[in-house]
Amino acid sequence: MEYRRLGGSGLKVSEISLGSWLTYGGYVERENAEKSIKTAYDLGINFFDTANVYEKGAAEELVGKALKAYPRESYVLATKAFWPMGEGPNDRGLSRKHVMEQVHASLKRLGHDYIDIFYCHRHDPETPLYETLRTIDDLIRQGKILYAGVSEWQASQIAEAIGLADRYLLDRIVVNQPVYNMFNRYIEKEVIPVSERSGIGQVVFSPLAQGLLTGKYTSANDIPQDSRAAKLEWVRKGITEENIAKVKQLEGIAAELGISVSNLALAWILRQSNVASALVGASRPEQVTENAKASGIKLSEDVLTRIEEILG
Repeated sequence: MEYRRLGGSGLKVSEISLGSWLTYGGYVERENAEKSIKTAYDLGINFFDTANVYEKGAAEELVGKALKAYPRESYVLATKAFWPMGEGPNDRGLSRKHVMEQVHASLKRLGHDYIDIFYCHRHDPETPLYETLRTIDDLIRQGKILYAGVSEWQASQIAEAIGLADRYLLDRIVVNQPVYNMFNRYIEKEVIPVSERSGIGQVVFSPLAQGLLTGKYTSANDIPQDSRAAKLEWVRKGITEENIAKVKQLEGIAAELGISVSNLALAWILRQSNVASALVGASRPEQVTENAKASGIKLSEDVLTRIEEILG
């Protein structure tokens, strides 16, 4: 496993990281989830991602418990807050009240003394940005969180956060967590350039387009029963005959290189120096083992050109 610095920070994270979105605490059995975390750790993955809202705290409990088996300094643990955790008007967003309460609730569920990376899970238009950044700065000074990040923020929002932090001498955000894969490349236009200038790294989710880039879908009408697409309609919508045809062409390139199409897709993401890590989910330990192989694969300019031609 190879490691990269997270943005302009001194923190080093594995090129492949393990997430618990849509899996742990939910439809993946506890035993498989714990085995996947153990497999990841044994393969050199040191970066584990969860959030308060994933299965309403159950994912945090599972991840925190599984990681207790290892020395605290040997892994990087990330969680998030923004989405509703209750019915009340203050049970969501990025207000000082909600962020403070959720960080403490997450620490309790995780069974940890501190969180390595805390993400603002989305941008909150109803809370002044200064209030959120000041709260995060306070939590960093208290040692409750070590680094701060955002998820799915626009380039202009990231730039505003950096400007405010510098003006008021607050801790800067060092990471953004956007969706990024061969079929969703919006961050290349503005988010990556702004982030590069500001010392912010990307930790990307959905790098395999919810399984589409594993090659397991052969037809939009023939969805495997145990897949995410069978369980979630919005995942099913992304599985089009056009995209499946592109994956088949990509499989040809992968075969020439002697790697899987999922490894090709992950290596393609890691061609971006601004990407610190690709966040993969896993319902079985074997998936972790397969995805971890992508670390260190370097694609030639010729291969990258051929991929661009396929993706159009």
